[in-house]
Amino acid sequence: MALKTLYTTTMTASGGRTGQVTAPDGSLTLELASPKELGGPGGATNPEQLFAAGYAACFHSALSLVAKHAKADASDSSVTGTVSLGANAQGGYGLAVTLTVDLPKVERETALALVEKAHTVCPYSNATRGNIEVELIVK
Repeated sequence: MALKTLYTTTMTASGGRTGQVTAPDGSLTLELASPKELGGPGGATNPEQLFAAGYAACFHSALSLVAKHAKADASDSSVTGTVSLGANAQGGYGLAVTLTVDLPKVERETALALVEKAHTVCPYSNATRGNIEVELIVK
């Protein structure tokens, strides 16, 4: 697939799940810690939280775009991303995502259609499609 690049960014990780991630321009530095549920100390962010945040924000942008084109009022809307980490059948690990969308000013049928359309536009959805389970929930 040929991609016309619109933006590129870089993050550097050191120390794995108990390390740090940093942006070369200094705009973001985060300490990482494995969650208590995985035997870690908790108390800091982890890769799954970062993925959930990125996916939710990206999906919300896609949703806002498709709502604007449909002349639907997406103000006061939100997307909550939930990422689950689990063991897969091959002895490795996999992810599953649930995106819960709240479009309080849009009728349910229209909201469902907008969410489905956003799922075809969102880069995270396109990157994960067929690779991980993604559940879409409209409140």
